[in-house]
Amino acid sequence: MFAQDENEINTEDMQQGNNPFEQKEEETPGTCEETETAQESEAQEDECEKLRAELNDLNNKYLRMAADFDNYRKRQMQERESLLKYGAADTMTKLLAVLDTFERARESLKDVEDVNSVKESYEVAFKQLIDTLKKAGLETIDALGAEFDPNLHEAIAQTPTNEHPDNTIISQMQTGYKLGDRVLRPALVNVALNEE
Repeated sequence: MFAQDENEINTEDMQQGNNPFEQKEEETPGTCEETETAQESEAQEDECEKLRAELNDLNNKYLRMAADFDNYRKRQMQERESLLKYGAADTMTKLLAVLDTFERARESLKDVEDVNSVKESYEVAFKQLIDTLKKAGLETIDALGAEFDPNLHEAIAQTPTNEHPDNTIISQMQTGYKLGDRVLRPALVNVALNEE
């Protein structure tokens, strides 16, 4: 055989599918595309880890907030129950002094035959009771001579008369009381009805 020139085509190579003119690519550990994909994958994994950490943090905050709210709700229920159970404790404590006065009056009246002494003891105890209730916020509802107000008064009778203006309260059968703006009990009254 003849020696082949560098530029000559080897038919044997051509038949086997080898093209002597093609430059063979040097084999590298990874192509550019594979490297970029690996970097993107690593960046996505880092982002996923950050999102997982953030989700865990938010979940923990939510659980703490839910527990705090549940504790707050339980405290409010306990305070409400305590208020309902012991809300009148301050007023009752103030009324104990009135109760003591009644007990002393009862003891002192055992052997008393003087009516004025009994009347005096009664007046002292009644005044102390009224003063204590006023300090607690109790107010009497003014009725006599006032114009009838269905929010404050309850009419149980009407008297035809020309001596008083129409709808004027001419007598009171039972005192009414209120605590602040709330009516505890309306005054029972007799209202004037003008005759024609």
